[in-house]
Amino acid sequence: MSTQTVEAPLGMTAERQAVVEGAGTAPGKDWVIVTRGIKREYDMGGEIVRALRGVDLAIMRNEYVAIMGPSGSGKSTLMNVIGCLDTPNAGEYWLNGTQVSKMSDDQLARVRNKEIGFVFQTFNLLPRATALHNVELPLVYAGVPSVERKRRAKEALERVQLGERMDHRPNELSGGQRQRVAIARALVNNPSILLADEPTGNLDSNTSEEIMRVFESLADQGQTVIMVTHEPDIAAHARRVVVLRDGLVASDDRRSSFVEKLGIATPQL
Repeated sequence: MSTQTVEAPLGMTAERQAVVEGAGTAPGKDWVIVTRGIKREYDMGGEIVRALRGVDLAIMRNEYVAIMGPSGSGKSTLMNVIGCLDTPNAGEYWLNGTQVSKMSDDQLARVRNKEIGFVFQTFNLLPRATALHNVELPLVYAGVPSVERKRRAKEALERVQLGERMDHRPNELSGGQRQRVAIARALVNNPSILLADEPTGNLDSNTSEEIMRVFESLADQGQTVIMVTHEPDIAAHARRVVVLRDGLVASDDRRSSFVEKLGIATPQL
């Protein structure tokens, strides 16, 4: 993957090729995310913080990838760039065949609404609205007619096994069920990528396993899932784990080699 990695990942020939095809060259249709030399710097009161120092990354459509690293590694900054919440100072970011790294804020907002579904550790649900209405909200903002909104919201809730709880309000749901509502809301626009930021951060271990099963099921259905986490045992559920350190890709492993390297018990889903 990254030409500046601490370890040269094995079995990454296709990913390397997608990155090094050339500046300004659109990646092939199988690649949903390609970053080339992404840098992000911040001026913190006259001190320059180099959060990303040249990240090369290629993620294929329908992959299930975890991005992790210690505090200050750049993983949150990379998530913001991938989620079109921030723009790099240098380098290219291609999302679903479109170079978004040079887009304006208005253009990025349209890309976010169309291409990316966000899941956060805080569920951000409206407390007085039903699960169905919470999931409908992105479609309300998009101007989708009522009948179509309800149909798509019901389908999204059924994908996360909450079809029988769609009329319940958040205070009538468990923590895991609330997070599943949030996942359904992220899915309702049929995004190119599902971007989850510490999705189990507010959940106990048993409920965390429940949410990991949901992501595994979505990945089995062909959804591209990118999960940011600081927990190795949660990252080990993904099929590929990218570790950042000091603003660069330090390692890039498939699940089996990541689990073996850290001595983690093989996740059972």
